[in-house]
Amino acid sequence: MDEKLIIAKVTERVKETLSGAEGGHDWWHIYRVLNTALQIAEKENADKFIVELTVLLHDIADAKFHDGEDEIAPRTAREIMSSCGVPEDIIDEVVKIIENMSFRSEIGGKRYDSPELRVVQDADRLDAIGAIGIARAFNYGGHKGREIYNPEIPPLKFNTGEEYKSNKGPTINHFYEKLLLLKDMMKTEEGKRLAEERHEFMEKYLEQFYKEFNNEV
Repeated sequence: MDEKLIIAKVTERVKETLSGAEGGHDWWHIYRVLNTALQIAEKENADKFIVELTVLLHDIADAKFHDGEDEIAPRTAREIMSSCGVPEDIIDEVVKIIENMSFRSEIGGKRYDSPELRVVQDADRLDAIGAIGIARAFNYGGHKGREIYNPEIPPLKFNTGEEYKSNKGPTINHFYEKLLLLKDMMKTEEGKRLAEERHEFMEKYLEQFYKEFNNEV
């Protein structure tokens, strides 16, 4: 098995598929997460081939952009890997990680765990916080036509993945409903370390946001 050739083929398919995707879930999101995941994998004794394949394919068909259909992402990932010559056992592992790595899938309790999942999940969550995370949040909120902030609509606490999935609240609420929670959900030591500065940046951003909103500056 030529791992480099397989990665090159999968990368080409991913770039083609994500051409024109929403800015927070496009090729450059994959690029950033991949670099971070490989950095974390160095310290976690994780299988880098599985990590790289999973990162490349984790947002290949995000349910948010496919009428909430959860099955399309693992199905598309499986089809691409099969066409690129990935062995069946590795395909199964990558698909299992994709099915279990999202924030929504973890609400109510984690169903699956592996070193590779922890690496990819942390890397993906790091891209959801900090300066880039803020940009992605507002880009997606604008894409969906959501309010930036509405002080009359409080953030929610979700008990199920379906509650989270159906939420359409203002983007600022998303900080409290997800983004500010991610630092304490990191699974790797490197992920925890990298999350600290990004988390602090979000807190400072929110402080400034409220000052400006309330005309206190």
